[in-house]
Amino acid sequence: MKFNKKKGLFEDFFEHRSFLIMQYTNGDISKREFLQKNFDYFAIKNARPYIKVDSYEKGMYNYQYYNVMAKYYRALSKDVRNTKKHSKYYNYYLNLTNKYYQLKDKSVLNILRIQDFRNTKAYYIKCQSKALRNELYEIVLEDKKEAIFHSKAPWLLRILKEENIFDSQMKTSIIDHYINEKYY
Repeated sequence: MKFNKKKGLFEDFFEHRSFLIMQYTNGDISKREFLQKNFDYFAIKNARPYIKVDSYEKGMYNYQYYNVMAKYYRALSKDVRNTKKHSKYYNYYLNLTNKYYQLKDKSVLNILRIQDFRNTKAYYIKCQSKALRNELYEIVLEDKKEAIFHSKAPWLLRILKEENIFDSQMKTSIIDHYINEKYY
């Protein structure tokens, strides 16, 4: 899917995002392909995140950008982890992964603040991964299309609890198949 110059940036972004979600949901692409196509979208556009986030659209754009970058560098770190030739890159890629995940979580907070924490629910999700069990939680904006976020950040969890939108009961993720599918 190419960028249509007649469309606005956000219209193109959300349309492309929804298209990839539909392809993944229908089984036309794997999780890894989904992530690669998201990465390619930002790479082709030479995209950069917004410095000032004053709208839901900018927040979602930043969230997607940082999430894609975090997963991309996580994949690179896993690729070089057990190779002697490139083992020095492992920590470099891992540090970038952590940096982008932190920026992704800050983007979620920006979105929640723009929403004034309204129409939002959050809860721990059931995970097959032992490392993510009782760590990963889901945040859903009930009045926005495909606005489902995930985090492990304790500082963000604390804010969700302070805002009284976190339900401590563990639930199945809205996108359970995606969450529990391995891609490496």
